Amino acid sequence: MLSLAGGLPAPTSLDAERVRRAADAALDRMGTLGPTALQYGPTEGIDELRALVAERHGVGLDQVLITTGSQQGIDLLARTLCDAGDVAVVEAPSYLGALQSLAAAEVRVEAIEGDDAGIDVERLAGALRAGLDPQLVYVVPNFHNPTGSVLSLERRVALCELSAAHGFFVIEDDPYGELRFAGAAVPSVRDSAPGTGHVIRLGSASKILAPGLRVGWMVGPPAVIDAATRLKQAADLHTPSLTQLIVATLLRDETRQAAHLDDVRALYRERSAALHTALAAHLGDHVAVRPTTGGMFVWATATDGTDTHVLFDRAIEHGVAYVPGSAFSLDGGAFRDAMRLSFATLAPEQLDVAVARLAAAWTAPER
Repeated sequence: MLSLAGGLPAPTSLDAERVRRAADAALDRMGTLGPTALQYGPTEGIDELRALVAERHGVGLDQVLITTGSQQGIDLLARTLCDAGDVAVVEAPSYLGALQSLAAAEVRVEAIEGDDAGIDVERLAGALRAGLDPQLVYVVPNFHNPTGSVLSLERRVALCELSAAHGFFVIEDDPYGELRFAGAAVPSVRDSAPGTGHVIRLGSASKILAPGLRVGWMVGPPAVIDAATRLKQAADLHTPSLTQLIVATLLRDETRQAAHLDDVRALYRERSAALHTALAAHLGDHVAVRPTTGGMFVWATATDGTDTHVLFDRAIEHGVAYVPGSAFSLDGGAFRDAMRLSFATLAPEQLDVAVARLAAAWTAPER
């Protein structure tokens, strides 16, 4: 089985030796009650990592909360910002984990379609004028999961302006922003319109270091951070001290981290190109493929009426997996002509074989 389905980093991008050295350094730090790395810590996070995140984002410590992955940040914000029955807006299609967190918080979700430039902010503005009253708008502005799109600067500014005018918060979930391998970087949503005060950024070590460390962060207004901290304390007391110190050690070594990210970007650039080439060679006009300038995903849409939800079982029989587009819709009924393909975990020659298998499944008769 060759999988194009997972949102996993390339195994070769996980530097176990570098993490081991950072773990050794963390375990050498002795506190008054024993090794700091093995002791309970503050719910907000260890000051060393919080200070590093604060410096990187140009904010104060009171605006930073360390989370157990950015997924926990989504969950905390859904419950911090919304009561049951409140409205949240997402881009359609949307990250499945965000939909699950919002559903768990009993939030009513409204979807606004997006395109190559991200969520359609003009359409959102029209919905707001028509009476839509969300508590939050959730976006993945850089290399969106699942479509790989990048929210344009114009739309980032407009989204901030709508946020200020209508009083909703923007959750800027950015786990892929440092994985750009083509094109020019775009300022963060928060930095696109400074001073609005309604943008909360989520970041993660998962894609830039290792997901097994389970370390993320939230940067936002002190009142929101304080409320989210209380919810986190009830959920898990704090993110593990050991992995926080490991991440702080790794990120503080800016030279090695920059080199690591350069290697990851080069790897993903090569694999993204290989997947695009394979799709053109084996499926040709059967699919329309969005361009990819970073991240881990390609969004492909069938142009011949193929239902990718139905196709999935045949693809598995042919030895290849992907995620049907319907998995990223609110009710499972939309995007049945689309699929998310990840290029991160397979080598170029494996990607070609995987797409060849997909093409064989595509043309195989239904049973």
